[in-house]
Amino acid sequence: MNKRSGKELLTVFTGNARPNTMKPVLWTFSICLYLSSAQDILPNPTPNELPSQVSIQNGPFFGDSINVKASFQAIQPGLDVEPLQSDVQQRNYQSGPNLNLDGQNVEPYDIEYKYHNYDKMTKFLRQTTARFPSLTALYSIGKSVQGRDLWVMVVSASPYEHMIGKPDVKYVANMHGNEAVSKELMLQLIHYLVTSYSTDPYIRWLLDNTRIHIMPSMNPDGYEVSKEGVCDGGQGRYNARGFDLNRNFPDYFKQNNKRTQPETEAVKEWISKIQFVLSGSLHGGALVASYPFDNTPNSMFQAFSAPSLTPDDDVFKHLALTYSTNHAKMARGVSCKSSQSSFRRGITNGAEWYPLTGGMQDFNYVWYGCMEVTLEVSCCKFPPAHELPKYWDDNKASLIKYLAEAHRGVRGFILDDNGNPIEKASLKIKSRDVGFQSTKYGEFWRILLPGAYKLEVYADGYVPREIEFVVVEQHPTLLNVTLHGAKPWQIFEPPVTSPPKTILSIDNVNVPQLEEGSFLFPGDK
Repeated sequence: MNKRSGKELLTVFTGNARPNTMKPVLWTFSICLYLSSAQDILPNPTPNELPSQVSIQNGPFFGDSINVKASFQAIQPGLDVEPLQSDVQQRNYQSGPNLNLDGQNVEPYDIEYKYHNYDKMTKFLRQTTARFPSLTALYSIGKSVQGRDLWVMVVSASPYEHMIGKPDVKYVANMHGNEAVSKELMLQLIHYLVTSYSTDPYIRWLLDNTRIHIMPSMNPDGYEVSKEGVCDGGQGRYNARGFDLNRNFPDYFKQNNKRTQPETEAVKEWISKIQFVLSGSLHGGALVASYPFDNTPNSMFQAFSAPSLTPDDDVFKHLALTYSTNHAKMARGVSCKSSQSSFRRGITNGAEWYPLTGGMQDFNYVWYGCMEVTLEVSCCKFPPAHELPKYWDDNKASLIKYLAEAHRGVRGFILDDNGNPIEKASLKIKSRDVGFQSTKYGEFWRILLPGAYKLEVYADGYVPREIEFVVVEQHPTLLNVTLHGAKPWQIFEPPVTSPPKTILSIDNVNVPQLEEGSFLFPGDK
């Protein structure tokens, strides 16, 4: 090793390898599995690739754990909840569709192809977590302007606590209240995941190795004033105060002066507490997967916009293509209206489609390193309910396959000399100047395509390191990095990332912005 530069080529671990100093850590790092209902997604697992058993621990929700008792009392106030039985005992009963843990008949669990307003959605989510307590946890990240809960359902083999070494992913739907298909797709997805766990090896693998957080509606107030059968227009798009929530986040390129809304604030706090690896934001009004950046230094709307590409453009294109090519129609690239441009292979760069300030996907990526793609899933924003089966069939494989991409690239732990995790170490893939951080458990993840890379690691009080590694197609690469304590006289600069801290808070671009409602954009992201 070159002590002066801190560069070293490390041995890369794959499979179930783990350091002796991290005995509590659960490892399962292969994605060779099989989806019985979509056989072309991934091949079968081998016995040694099946996940380890995980535990459920009572405790308040602080971003990676949820209080079990409080969760159930939220469903039925005043109910004295007994501790959950063993994982195996709970999951086995779920193979019998209408029996509870005591073998008693319960109400059949199903979901109709009908629209669910806030009350009906809440009822379904509560029924789900009561029926599948070892696979789901329901929590609220806050409330809308009118006081409706912003529900999130975790679907996972470890719904109440983070699985160390395994990624958290999320879907956020119905950000625009009148784009109703997205919400119903999320409810259908929840139903499909929990009912397929005991019979589908791929779904079992996905839930055993991933914590999936699903927010069916970020804008429940807007939904309540929307109208079924209305394909266009803005009624219900905005929150109860008239704000477009996808123009309400801090922006990479330009200071966003719009007053932060409670729904946006709740999502920002949520993202800050859980280190999500991958995310999808579901919309309606077009049929395309749109990837960052959504904004550009020249962010005033132009008839022919130029792409605004991230340092991870190859990964974002791959993620967008993963969704579009597994969709029944999206990859054809057909535009929904004659006035709209077509999208080659069903994907587009957000700014090239049309630029916007304050979008959620750019915020996820720049501020927290979470790779989010905007998924436009229906030409009609609020189509008649009898068309919902078609939309579910079109999107089912895409929704599942997309989540599995969190298991691509590199992952590992940042440790000190004693094998203890280092929290908030700054990491960056060399030449990709949007950084990310390690969790309180020292974990990190980065979705990358096959190739050779260098990881730059920096933490206060430690000697920085630059590590070479290789990513392959077949499985994620496990890379554990040990940082050595710096001497008192040693001073090191953190890695340079883009954007610099100043650009996040200072308005460096003086371009006039269109007021909300003054122009109908050619899409609905």
